[in-house]
Amino acid sequence: MPLLGAHMSISGGLDLAFSRILEIGGEALQIYTRNQRQWQSPALTEEAVLRFRERREESGSMPVAAHDAYLINLASADTITLRQSVSAFADELRRASRLSIPFLIAHPGSHLGTGRSAGIKRFVNHLDRAVTLAEIQDVTILLEITAGQGTNLGSSFEEIGSMINFSRFSRLLGVCFDTCHAFAAGYDIRTPETYSATLESFDRTIGLDRIKFFHLNDSKLPLGSRIDRHEHIGKGKIGLECFRLLLNDPRFQSYPMVLETPKGKDLQNDRENLKVLRSLLNSTSQEICLRSRSTGRRKNLQST
Repeated sequence: MPLLGAHMSISGGLDLAFSRILEIGGEALQIYTRNQRQWQSPALTEEAVLRFRERREESGSMPVAAHDAYLINLASADTITLRQSVSAFADELRRASRLSIPFLIAHPGSHLGTGRSAGIKRFVNHLDRAVTLAEIQDVTILLEITAGQGTNLGSSFEEIGSMINFSRFSRLLGVCFDTCHAFAAGYDIRTPETYSATLESFDRTIGLDRIKFFHLNDSKLPLGSRIDRHEHIGKGKIGLECFRLLLNDPRFQSYPMVLETPKGKDLQNDRENLKVLRSLLNSTSQEICLRSRSTGRRKNLQST
């Protein structure tokens, strides 16, 4: 069965994200490892790293991904932005490595009017620079499919495939498949026929083995809008059938799939979205899901 979870706040400490994800019955987690709206961030302390690792182990060693800061634009033509972006991305890799987080999810950036071909070349060159600077080889960088808003790169499978193929570190690259972004980019995933056709296209262009993580988001806007607006599961233009197909696709069993849907302070929205997703699992998957969650709760109680 897929491992369902959500993006969680690290307010008050990185380790508290585990308390929040367990509170909603999540089995997979995504976080920022730093303030994502600032270029500079305080160094990780040994105490913070130890607490994070301990809490992850107590949680049953659930899959975790870090998301890079939105300020980073490795495709920019501005020399100052590029210098800051390369340094910041290298820092993101080092932080993920210290925390033993295996995945770093990254947006491919924006060419800012200089053209997609030039933007892709800059992105690859500066991604490779950042990896070289970080000297990190134990974190897989997941390029996230984007909606294609404005001059953002990565809204087509061909663009993502080019980035992976051109990089000197392609062995360290994978893909995060965001349902809202793919739909907004023009990939119809609402019916069995279009879902299958989309994944066949992905497999031909990139390879399904490159997908390591999913973002489960409905879309406020219609197919091909090229605007990134997340909606609660089943309440948007994608609808429930896409999520039913994805959750029961045998190729993606045991894959981490996290929500990035709108949140309230009490996390009730996350609970409701997870409840909807789990209701879409077939009977066999539901039984496995219930057993897994029960085992996870026992492990958590034993560790407290």
